[in-house]
Amino acid sequence: MRQVLMLLAAVFIVIGLVIFGNQLVLVVKESLQQNIPVADLMPIIGFKMVRDVPLILSLSLFLAIIIAVSKLYKDSEAIVMNSLGIGDKHFMVFIQPVVIFIFIFILFLTTVAVPWSKQQRNMIMDRSENASEFSFIKEGEFQEFKDGELVFYASKVNTVEGESTQDMEEIFIYAVANNEPVITLAAQAQKYTDASSKSVYLRLKDGTRYHGFPTDNNKKILDFDQYDLQIIDGSRQHQQTNTTKIESKPTLDLLFSSNKAEIAEWQWRLSQPISVLILSIFGVLLGKASPRGGKNLGVLTGVLVFIIYNNALMVAKSSLERGDLPAVVGLWWVHVFVLLIIALFYAYRHGKLSQLIAKAF
Repeated sequence: MRQVLMLLAAVFIVIGLVIFGNQLVLVVKESLQQNIPVADLMPIIGFKMVRDVPLILSLSLFLAIIIAVSKLYKDSEAIVMNSLGIGDKHFMVFIQPVVIFIFIFILFLTTVAVPWSKQQRNMIMDRSENASEFSFIKEGEFQEFKDGELVFYASKVNTVEGESTQDMEEIFIYAVANNEPVITLAAQAQKYTDASSKSVYLRLKDGTRYHGFPTDNNKKILDFDQYDLQIIDGSRQHQQTNTTKIESKPTLDLLFSSNKAEIAEWQWRLSQPISVLILSIFGVLLGKASPRGGKNLGVLTGVLVFIIYNNALMVAKSSLERGDLPAVVGLWWVHVFVLLIIALFYAYRHGKLSQLIAKAF
């Protein structure tokens, strides 16, 4: 147990530094692109770290068990133990206090802490997004929005303190509609959000719209006193954030839901701690090695097993969300399949595989 705990701490620190460092770079880059306030930057990084802890901790424990058991075999200690009748089953029992503690901790993270952290992160992101990208319009500069589909210019910009509102003067907008250029000029503009649809509009006043270039024969000119231009589609924004809202829901709210996506999220939250119990058994078997065997073979195999296991869970989750799998099958079939592999591997390790095959057929 002491060896597993020491290795667990070491592996967690190494993997955590790599992943958390990468997350830090990505969040800073995202904040620069989306103009997220500096005050919100550290909380977002912290919430993302909480999200990644269950996965890192699960992998760290799995590798720690493999390395600890492998070390016993490398030093021939496990071979002496085997001769005294202490084998794989005993090793699995010896590490259970550590495994159960990590299982309970990850269960708490996936069912309580991670949903809460995602909810808090969503609140921060919603606060920034509600201000919309047009709340960050710079005075006297040409700026691109909607991935370059729209070019915007305002000679004067007045931001209302504490609100996601900007009053603008002398507006120029270039966009493309139905494969033809549309140029809009307006004396004034103000951004507002429709309460029902949640779509964001730019209300232009005293302006002119030019459809087509001035040299085109089929150009159209439209003078207007007031014109509302949609800059963010509320329905599309709702579809994009629907998944993140489900991920941030409390676990008890998902328990009795009939929604496929919510059922998949509930099973996913339970699957992560369950996988810790299953992988702890697999780790003991993968750690069993000959003193003259490859030093890192068990670790490499363990990493491969972990990746396949988690990818299979994610594929099953996506299938359940789409309705391709019934909720009864859901993500559980992945755990059952891995347990079957472990049983076959255990039988192979102890020379009982041929007997099992003979009995089966």
